[in-house]
Amino acid sequence: MSTAPLMPKATAVWLVDNTALSFDQVADFCKMHPLEVRAIADGDAAQGIKGSDPISNGQLTREEIARGEADPAHRLKLSETKVRLPEPKRKKGPRYTPVSRRHERPSAILWLVRNHPELKDAQIMRLVGTTKTTIASIRDRTHWNTAQLTPMDPVTLGLCSQIDLDFEVQRAAKEKPAATAYGGATLLPASETTKKVEDDEAPTQPATSDEEMDEARVFAKLKQLGGGKKDEE
Repeated sequence: MSTAPLMPKATAVWLVDNTALSFDQVADFCKMHPLEVRAIADGDAAQGIKGSDPISNGQLTREEIARGEADPAHRLKLSETKVRLPEPKRKKGPRYTPVSRRHERPSAILWLVRNHPELKDAQIMRLVGTTKTTIASIRDRTHWNTAQLTPMDPVTLGLCSQIDLDFEVQRAAKEKPAATAYGGATLLPASETTKKVEDDEAPTQPATSDEEMDEARVFAKLKQLGGGKKDEE
């Protein structure tokens, strides 16, 4: 239920003209300042505004107005509307950016590109309401105002909320491949590493047997030489 009537100023004009309610009561019901209601009664404010009947549009009852007229301390209560309007669904597409903030979008895009390179173009478009062409020109430094751009946080500029920014950054982190988180390097399985060690050690075994054969030949030669000397003696 709304806390203020529709068209509060027009409702205040009608209540001032058609009831005996006090300025404070009208101001409290219409969420206005009592001095503003007094100005309406004096004709200094809301000139040309046609009064809106809160009874005909179901925001007040005659009984509620009668209670207020009888008791100046009574505060009018807004009637609960019988018509339930469905909540408007948010349309998908780029975020709308006020005209006064549009000239600050390139600075926000530059900040996002530098501080969150993991964000995709579609995510940046959702955050600041821009186009792929603008994002590409800022990435390539071909934007017409590149020399004057200064990176600025889009949250500080009011182009998006911190919650939206954190959500998009977390989504980009989840979609990022796990291998790239460690520079693309992966660990080899144990079977490959043990096989490599065995292959490296294998050539050393024949070398040992060759050394033993060489020693045997040397001793045999020495034995032959030794026997020949004994025969000569």
